[in-house]
Amino acid sequence: MTILELKNHQVWRDLTEILENLDANILVQEHLEKSDYKVCGYWDEQDKYYETITLPRTLKTELVSSSIGVTHTERFLQLKFSLIGDSADATQAPNHHIQKIGELVLIYDENLEFVDENWFLYVDSPILEIS
Repeated sequence: MTILELKNHQVWRDLTEILENLDANILVQEHLEKSDYKVCGYWDEQDKYYETITLPRTLKTELVSSSIGVTHTERFLQLKFSLIGDSADATQAPNHHIQKIGELVLIYDENLEFVDENWFLYVDSPILEIS
């Protein structure tokens, strides 16, 4: 039996180097801008369909996790972001608070070409414009 110890493996140093040199905020902002801050064809957890959900332009994002995946034929980078909105966007009221309105997972191939996205949105949030 072959014993492989991953604790000090080069893959961890490589991953750390990649993540230190990658500006995930630029990637997520570019993605949001390309989509015009809209999520089209969204199904929620209760299988309710939404034609279009518009996110606030003042949306903040926070990288919460990153991982590298490897299959027999592919390698990919997965970045998970919290989506944070300001209730003043919805109410225009002076009293507002920051709230998490969902999560976005972006997947890129080994050349940092966009592959896929996965959204989890809190559709009951008044910050989201649903149509």
